[in-house]
Amino acid sequence: MLEVLAGHPRRDDVLARLVELDPRNTALAEETARASGLGQVEVITADAALTDHYQGMAPADIVLVCGVFGNITDEDVERTVGTCTQLCRTGGTVIWTRHRRPPDLVPQICRWFEERGFHLEWLSEPDTGFGVGTHRFAGSPRPLMAGKHMFTFVGYDLLGNG
Repeated sequence: MLEVLAGHPRRDDVLARLVELDPRNTALAEETARASGLGQVEVITADAALTDHYQGMAPADIVLVCGVFGNITDEDVERTVGTCTQLCRTGGTVIWTRHRRPPDLVPQICRWFEERGFHLEWLSEPDTGFGVGTHRFAGSPRPLMAGKHMFTFVGYDLLGNG
């Protein structure tokens, strides 16, 4: 993402916060942002599941929930989708990912977004092997509730056995 932003003509219009728990990942992201002259990109080493880390950034034009939905329970996916109504401004977009292994939760994720005032903009085809979706928020954002925990990573193995 940072490499794409670095070459974009409106790069200076972007204010971003990347939240990641693994300090190795945040060190690399911080190094890439600085080397690319992206001083308006803040990188913090913290639990991305905690709403406190989005104070001052929400509601946002673009919310990325990538690498999350395939690693949390269905209940946590639904809670996180619900929290997107606090993270996303009216007309803003949520971009999310989820594997398509059985049981394929992608159709249900789309319903959860739709039930909360989001309209499907684009969804990858089922035979692609992975799910990528974009939903535009048509509702009014709710105030961001501090101290809330959206999800807990449960993980899976790379062979798809868990």
